[in-house]
Amino acid sequence: MKMAIGGILFALLYLSPRATLHAAGPEPAAPDSASEIIVYGGTPAGIIAAIAAAREGAKVVVIEPSKWIGGMVAGGLSKSDIGKQETIGGYTREFFTRAAARYGGAFMWYAEPHANRETFEAMLGEAKVTVIKDTRLKSVAKDLRRIASLTTDDGQTFAAQQFIDATYEGDLMAAAASYRVGRESQAEYGEELAGYHPMPLRPRSVEVMESDCQDIGGKGPGYIHGTPAAISGLDENGSALFGVFADPKLVPGCADKLTQSYNFRICVTQRPEIRVPFPKPAAYDPARYELLLRLINAFPGIRFGRLFHLGEIASGKFDLNAQGFFSTDYPGANTDYPGGDAATRERIWRDHVAFIQGMLWFLCHDERVPKSLRGQASTWGLCKDEFADNGCWPYALYVREARRMIGDYVMVQKDLQRDVSKPDSVGMGSFVIDCHIVQRILSDEGTVRDEGSFQDAPVKPYQIPYRSLTPKMSECENLLVPVCLSGSHIAYCSLRMEPVYMALGHAAGVASVMAMKCRQPVQAIDVAALQRKLRAQKAVLELAPRASVKLEGSVADDDAAVYSGAWTASDYGSPLNEASHHDNNEGKGAKQARFEITVPEAARYDVRFAYISANNRASNVPVTIEHEGGRHTGVVNEKTVPKLNNHFVSLGIFQFTPAKPAVVIVNTTGTDGFVSVDAVQLIKVSDKQQ
Repeated sequence: MKMAIGGILFALLYLSPRATLHAAGPEPAAPDSASEIIVYGGTPAGIIAAIAAAREGAKVVVIEPSKWIGGMVAGGLSKSDIGKQETIGGYTREFFTRAAARYGGAFMWYAEPHANRETFEAMLGEAKVTVIKDTRLKSVAKDLRRIASLTTDDGQTFAAQQFIDATYEGDLMAAAASYRVGRESQAEYGEELAGYHPMPLRPRSVEVMESDCQDIGGKGPGYIHGTPAAISGLDENGSALFGVFADPKLVPGCADKLTQSYNFRICVTQRPEIRVPFPKPAAYDPARYELLLRLINAFPGIRFGRLFHLGEIASGKFDLNAQGFFSTDYPGANTDYPGGDAATRERIWRDHVAFIQGMLWFLCHDERVPKSLRGQASTWGLCKDEFADNGCWPYALYVREARRMIGDYVMVQKDLQRDVSKPDSVGMGSFVIDCHIVQRILSDEGTVRDEGSFQDAPVKPYQIPYRSLTPKMSECENLLVPVCLSGSHIAYCSLRMEPVYMALGHAAGVASVMAMKCRQPVQAIDVAALQRKLRAQKAVLELAPRASVKLEGSVADDDAAVYSGAWTASDYGSPLNEASHHDNNEGKGAKQARFEITVPEAARYDVRFAYISANNRASNVPVTIEHEGGRHTGVVNEKTVPKLNNHFVSLGIFQFTPAKPAVVIVNTTGTDGFVSVDAVQLIKVSDKQQ
């Protein structure tokens, strides 16, 4: 989809000697008297890109639209989602190491917001990068397939040889390349998670809400998605409550133009000497929180720490984030943000502030909230030594997803889970495919459903190709995009982590200098030479092969099973080949996993079954073996740790022949917990062993 360039505008860009997007500004300075590289966006990715380019000898200017640099990492998101630490290296790891140094290294990845900002400022100063704040893009001038200059809202025009768009919104990229907003269909890229995604009703007790979350993305308690109770979404007049939308009646998997919800990552504390009570917004309206009140009433005794995720950082402070059905996420309120003008974005920004501040005030003061929960909420507050020039409120709205470039290579779901190797790798990702709520919709019964959220799709550590940072050469030759890079909505749900952005910023900074020095399009640089430079700078472009468990006999991994019903992939525990499946403790009797293995010769074989144990697993999983002599069903207690190679239990010894595949069926009928499936193994038994 072409959003910013089309029709007459396309002709102007490619047929006229010089074309200007938006309003024309003053004539730019000649490139040889201006900065060589302009980074638009002082986000962590933009800062690392600027530092990387400056360390290569380039003259670099960072233009930041807001009053503050550091994006989310200095603006509220301090409990960084890092995935696998071993995928993070280079200047990104240098930053986190330096930020943690003031704590003796104890809070690697989790420094206070002001510590992160001060570290960014120090690194920029050392690299002699020029930083211009509170200045927004107004127009872009192109000379054929190259950006010639950009003009800002204060009338300044900046020329450069190379440009990097490191904003969360992709405003510079949108003026020069194709992009997309919203979700693709399942059919477009063959992604099973894509498109409209209504979540099931998953009734559970408050005890389960509090503790039974250990297998969701390997993240521990507090990350269950899906609607936890049948809660009415209608008021006394039969109208939808605030924040609840009519069901669009789309077929699951259809495309739309919606993105996952935004919020603020709030730095909070219980330390009385620095605690600032949550403020009451001027636009406070308790009716906005009727659905939250109904959730609280559905789960008597629910804690403040279950409504929000409280991630501990340094100095007795916590990063308060959304989790579950109703929290600081604001579904449906960001629809106009990605392509909105400054006034639209300001309105949405202020609405998010009012909504989240009002929610915290509601929990502390509304007498309909149980006294114990009000008491818990009131022990928390903002930190008076963070964001002091902004009312102690975070600087950055958490724009989880806005525009996504359609570049030379579009990363999709398979690139995160199966086809994870790329010859032009310039960084790595490893976080689960994590999508927050897109919208809350009414079911036909008038109850509310969570739509669009999931966090149960594991990935393997995957390589990110340089081609995903480059626009199509026919559109722009001197722009790199490390944040709004080329990926589908599903791929972006994992790519969108700050350490990943920063690693790609590192690559973009070095690549921009290479393109400038060689006078080449960014698409034509020597990527092997770029990779050598990045490795020399300790960037991680690949991981050493894992020492795999050597398994004898015939083995079928969980991916080889044929599943009935909806099973969930998971990387919890230590599954073989980094993933297993479970039944989500739902649809009992309607779900099974069927394995077929052809044996190499007629013989008796020990049939072994692998699963991931946990306290929430079923103790009575029926497993049926179809063998030469008939059928045998046994029961496996998945609460117990497997003894064989720390993965398998033996189901018995049976006769098999090559003429008929061995069949092992894992059923869920009558099971009393989550059913896990990891692998099946057949080992030939010698006469002596028999």
